Order: sequence, then structure tokens, then C-alpha cells
Amino acid sequence: MALHPHPILLIHGIDDTAVVFDKMAAYLSDRLAVPVHTLNLAPNNGDLGLDELALQVKAYIDQHIDAAMKLDLVGFSMGGIVSRYYVQRLAGWQRVRRFVTLSSPHNGTWSGFLRNNIGAAQMRPNSSFLHDLNQSLDELTQVEFTSLWTPYDLMIVPASSSRLPLGTMRQLPVLLHPWMLVDERSLATVADILGN
Repeated sequence: MALHPHPILLIHGIDDTAVVFDKMAAYLSDRLAVPVHTLNLAPNNGDLGLDELALQVKAYIDQHIDAAMKLDLVGFSMGGIVSRYYVQRLAGWQRVRRFVTLSSPHNGTWSGFLRNNIGAAQMRPNSSFLHDLNQSLDELTQVEFTSLWTPYDLMIVPASSSRLPLGTMRQLPVLLHPWMLVDERSLATVADILGN
């Protein structure tokens, strides 16, 4: 496979750290011959709004990725929504080439009611935060966007909330939410999307 010239940044979900991407980062680095970046969002438990976490993503990109380069962005679960805010509201579309979300609650998840903090509230169905992002998707049309989801997801409820009617939607038969980061079909799909 030809050299893939775009660095990749992986953004984790709620209660996760960058460690959840160990397998995916190694896989993408090996297959695409490209630097793969991860960062730890803090706090990672939803106590900080997703818009505030997106500022951490912007700061990381500004500090660690050459301004002359476009990057590929991959967000898992909450990380996909944090990344969407970066792309849509912090002019991230100017820096991002391809953007992939994995099991991200684009239309909210009922599991957002399991904790009472701002980040979880922003991921609830019909939240004003998601409504705002979903009302204007123009910025996402400036990047190559793909939403990957599994119908067996028990964290994103309903699982179909992980689909966004824009760009490309792909369904993967992955049995558990966290397995979207380690299942061989998921890894190969992300690599194919970013490597084309």
C-alpha cells in the first residue's frame, strides 16, 4: 500500500483513556505507515462539557500537527461528538481531511440519563447541544465523513442513533460497544476508509 501522508488522531469516549486505542493505533500505524496520535481528555467522565473537551482536541492539533498538513480524525462514542464539535464549531473542517465516528450518539443515547453531569446531559436524546450540531451539518460536508455503527450496541440506545444521514454510513456486526475498537472487521474498515 502506498504511503498514507495524513496523520491520524484518535479521540476516546466517556470514562476511557487513550489506552483503549492501543490495538487500533498499532494497526493503523502498521498498515498505513503514518503517525497515529491519541490524547487523554480530562476529565473523561462527563463533568466537563463536550464543547470544552473539543477545545482540548483543538489545542492538541494546533500544538502537535503541522499546520500545513490535513489530518484524519477518528472519534469513538463520546469522542465522536467531541470531534464533531471541533469540526463544526471550532473550524476543524479546515484541518480535517477524513472524519470517522465509531458508535457515537449523533442523535443522543438514553444511557445519557445514567449520570447527572453536563457531558452526559449533552448526549441525551433531544439535547439542545445535539440539536444545535444537527441543525447545521454544512461544515461536515467539507470533510469526508463516515459514521460506523453496530446494531448490537447497548451503550448507544437506540443503536441507530450512531448513524448520521450524511456522507457514508456503515453497519458492522460487532457485538459490544467497546469491541468497535478491537474487532478485526472494525479495524480493517477504518483502515480502508482512511487509506483510500
